[in-house]
Amino acid sequence: MKVQTSSPCLLLLLGSLALVTLTVCGPAASARPETGSLDASATAAMELQELDRVMSLPGQPAYSPEFRQYSGYVTTDEYLGKALFYWFLEATDKPDEKPLVLWLNGGPGCSSIGFGQAQELGPFLVKKDVAELELNPYAWNQAANLLFLDSPAGVGFSYTNTSFGKDPPGDNSTAHGSYTFLIRWFQRFPQHKMKEFYIAGESYAGHYVPQLANVIVDQNKIAPKENYINLKGIMIGNAYMDGDTDLLGIVDSAWHHALISDKLYSDFQKFCNFSLVDLSKECNAAIDQFNALYSIIDIYSLYTPRCELGYPNFNSSFAAQIGRTSSRFDFLKIPMGYDPCSQTNSINRAWNDSDMTVLPIVKKLTQSGLRIWIYSGDTDARIPTTSTRYTLKKLGLPIKEDWSPWFHHKQVGGWSVVFDGLTFVTVRGAGHMVPSIMPEQALELFKYFLANQNLPSKPF
Repeated sequence: MKVQTSSPCLLLLLGSLALVTLTVCGPAASARPETGSLDASATAAMELQELDRVMSLPGQPAYSPEFRQYSGYVTTDEYLGKALFYWFLEATDKPDEKPLVLWLNGGPGCSSIGFGQAQELGPFLVKKDVAELELNPYAWNQAANLLFLDSPAGVGFSYTNTSFGKDPPGDNSTAHGSYTFLIRWFQRFPQHKMKEFYIAGESYAGHYVPQLANVIVDQNKIAPKENYINLKGIMIGNAYMDGDTDLLGIVDSAWHHALISDKLYSDFQKFCNFSLVDLSKECNAAIDQFNALYSIIDIYSLYTPRCELGYPNFNSSFAAQIGRTSSRFDFLKIPMGYDPCSQTNSINRAWNDSDMTVLPIVKKLTQSGLRIWIYSGDTDARIPTTSTRYTLKKLGLPIKEDWSPWFHHKQVGGWSVVFDGLTFVTVRGAGHMVPSIMPEQALELFKYFLANQNLPSKPF
């Protein structure tokens, strides 16, 4: 295995005993312009790219498709010592002709590398019980160039040299930090700058994605030409977007799925006003009873057996570890005790601002001409389809194409409704992490989103 000594090695344990080392280097891929045809700044950028090349991954199948991949850090705040970690995987075929998609996991505090890439939609999935990778036959880089980002600083492999007490994370700082990352990442990868650019994610990315898109839309109006981002659309799965309707939908969905008693449902209706920031003592007591469900069923995928969680429980049996391998590794300040979601509790406690609703931003984006798709795995009880339907109803968008089934081969894949400026799609039988539970349907959904086409309305 060829190793480039100037780059870090990342040790990631995702799945019991599955130790994966990410060695920064990479496989041959499609042709690129010779450096002689580039100007000085572009040549310098290409040289920086090569420092981030990933040539191979331990445990990677020998029959892996060839595509370029890169990983590394982009400094977003020199004063506070913030740097965000990314993993970029080019499309498997004709990457120069494919769009660029940024993927963000939620939490707040969950890693897009540890979840999105390694467990959901990346080309290399981590096996549970052996130190090997397996190919994902439904990887999304079949349709696009994929950019996974650990954000904000302090999540996953991203780091900050400033304590959360002095610089607390929050919605606004996360959006602007991710925007700074993109501007500087495009400076490092100028060949991707004018590609069609999309942002996708799930869960609390229902905040991250529209908030980042909003910053881009606003900055594009005033930014110099070299900082223009060619944003075309956003896509969010099981999106947390509105505190009021999301919580109301969780309760209603739990009762309809026979998860809670009539008495508990009555208590929610009697004591809870989810439009308030501070809930009553009685409402919090009802929420505590609901939360007890987490210990006996998979709340993220209701009909998945408990031992096959729809939202992998990396914090216990899947606990990820990271080890020291070199002085450079230590210098980069990759956090010890890395876990794909271990930062959730500490970040939630420190979170400085979380909008009660992002619907005004979503409404603004629908009027900006962006393509917006919201999808929902319909067996998720954490951000259930009911919540999203309540949330979207608040937008008051006119319906252009009413509720109708879409098909995956001979079977109903889910249902969809096309509003003026937004498309909502359900994925039948999928939980919170749709690409993990229904990977083939998720890839189909992704391809139709990129193509700006309605999903198939008849069996095929």
